[in-house]
Amino acid sequence: MRLLAPAVLLILGGLVSPEASLSKGATQAAGQTTTGASVARTITIPPGTKVTLALTSPIWAKTVKAGDPVYALTSFPVAMNETMLIPPGTYVLGQIDSVTKPGWMSPRAQFQMHFIKIIFANGYTLQLADAPVQAATATVHVEVTARNDVLLDNGGQFDMTVQTPLALDANRIADAVRRSRPLSIGPAPSASLCHLIPATPGTPDTVIRGTPGTPGTPPVVIPGPDGTSTTIPGTPPTPGTPDTIIPGTPGTPAIPCPAPPAVIPGLSGPQVHRQSFQVADEVQVSGKKLSSGRYEVTWLGTATEVQLEVLTRGKVIALAPARIGLLAEKSHADKVVTRRNADGSNSIASLEFAGESFVLIFD
Repeated sequence: MRLLAPAVLLILGGLVSPEASLSKGATQAAGQTTTGASVARTITIPPGTKVTLALTSPIWAKTVKAGDPVYALTSFPVAMNETMLIPPGTYVLGQIDSVTKPGWMSPRAQFQMHFIKIIFANGYTLQLADAPVQAATATVHVEVTARNDVLLDNGGQFDMTVQTPLALDANRIADAVRRSRPLSIGPAPSASLCHLIPATPGTPDTVIRGTPGTPGTPPVVIPGPDGTSTTIPGTPPTPGTPDTIIPGTPGTPAIPCPAPPAVIPGLSGPQVHRQSFQVADEVQVSGKKLSSGRYEVTWLGTATEVQLEVLTRGKVIALAPARIGLLAEKSHADKVVTRRNADGSNSIASLEFAGESFVLIFD
């Protein structure tokens, strides 16, 4: 019996489930440890994390509008500290907040959307609360013409950006990872209903031949017996009639289908944005002290992550990286939210602006 006990323990040690190992890794990812039988059950996806999605239902040009749902799958895993947080093939449900359609002068569409829930392979559902800041958003730029019937096609890939910390149940995530299946590799079939319109050859001209002219006849002179003559006039020539040409119909060129929509990754655009804010007490931005007073902040483009310039009297005094988050509703007033530093000073955590539906988040 003494020899049997170590063997039993060795066998039991080899039967530890993969889920238990994954839960341990998830615990380490969350910065927590296990003690005895207690196991940390929460892991967190930090703000700024990008999740690559692939559209599973097309967005049609004629009917798209704000409020429409967005159906997608994660096409690439999200992992942290050697722990899977979101496996590929996880369902994501979103909603369109605004859409700019292409025109004849601008072959480009732009979507702003936020996401409502993430559904894992085992049914575990993470609800994404959208107050006060929407938890996950995407700004999608698409190269597409006004002739396209689809603005964002099946399989179109873009990034969802996490705006607030997302807490996950580590044990249920481990189960979801075990149940997930890899996605098939290859392009998705297009949803476009467009078909090539072939060229037509047209018809040739129709020619009706005219009638030929006649040369006529010369006069006939009959001499008389007494030296006189009688002249019989000839017939004059006739010109005939020219050919009659009935024009044919011209052919038509082939009308090809427009190129499929193409997502433009990382497009910022040329727009320069400028907002002002008021500081009541001394605060810091990227280590630069701002005394009480009014300041301006500017940035370029519509990307989720931007580089801010902080100005006073038109002079740049600080540069700071920031994220643009979407608010559930427009801000009613300017807001400067600060965080307390270890040395007792305050730094700007976020900026909101009256009448605007976005927030600048300083990490």
